[in-house]
Amino acid sequence: MLGTMMKWICILGPAVVVHALPTLHTYHGSHLGSRQQAAPGGLTDIDILQFALTLEHLESAFYKEGFAKFPASDFTALGLTEEEIAALQQIGQTEATHVSMLLSAIASAGFQPVMPCKYNFGFTDAAGMVATARVLEAVGVSAYLGAAPLLNSSAILSTAATILTVESRHQTFIRTVSGAEPVPAAFDTPLGPRGVFTLAAPFITECPAGSNLNVPAFPAIQLSTGTSNISAGQSLAVAGAEGSFCAFVNQGATKFVPLAGGSCTVPQGLAGEVYMMITSAERVCDDVILAGPSVLELS
Repeated sequence: MLGTMMKWICILGPAVVVHALPTLHTYHGSHLGSRQQAAPGGLTDIDILQFALTLEHLESAFYKEGFAKFPASDFTALGLTEEEIAALQQIGQTEATHVSMLLSAIASAGFQPVMPCKYNFGFTDAAGMVATARVLEAVGVSAYLGAAPLLNSSAILSTAATILTVESRHQTFIRTVSGAEPVPAAFDTPLGPRGVFTLAAPFITECPAGSNLNVPAFPAIQLSTGTSNISAGQSLAVAGAEGSFCAFVNQGATKFVPLAGGSCTVPQGLAGEVYMMITSAERVCDDVILAGPSVLELS
């Protein structure tokens, strides 16, 4: 029981991402600026919000660039209806609204908000955009969950919880139009900042001066089998892997499988998006994570 609790704590801490902030009439910037009590890991609420803004910038840019590149007819060709295309566009609009809210709130607290970076989403077709959106929304929910216990302000936490439900709807909708199970599991999984940034970093090419939050990414996992349509019992070949275990984080729990001969086997009982990491010990903490996470999509 104690081991399970420690694995959960390691996954949570120090997660620092939230996806929204209360409107200014419910939580004033001056009050925010006066509550700079550091969370575990030395993070203040402002640090957490700046990291949130970094990710919201990325998500907003993702949808804006994608819809600028691909016409509605490309999504119709995938089988989406006009209503579903409009709903997908609405997701992008809500992400832009989150950006505006965070910008205003951080600035009103007397801090300089981080600016958007330059991105390369590797768009080749509308199908690829939808597939990437599915991963981004799943990571967003996990990042947001990881931030919840670290916020000092109950006002921010309460309002952020109302936004989390919207982010979860994003994920459910995209899973549905992708032909995946809408609700694959009973629980979602929190993810720490380095794990989140490891997943976001491949999309970021350059950030303005002062907008680099100095969150180091872990090395990426190189899977020869890819990350889609993964099934239990499948052997995953990990190129250049050095470590003792493959950790599969899913539904708030972690399953460890020995890494032997450069490969490990996907365990039973996983569903939906799964975070895979390479570790040197049977725990998921920053000091033992050697690579990852990588997002696996279970078939």
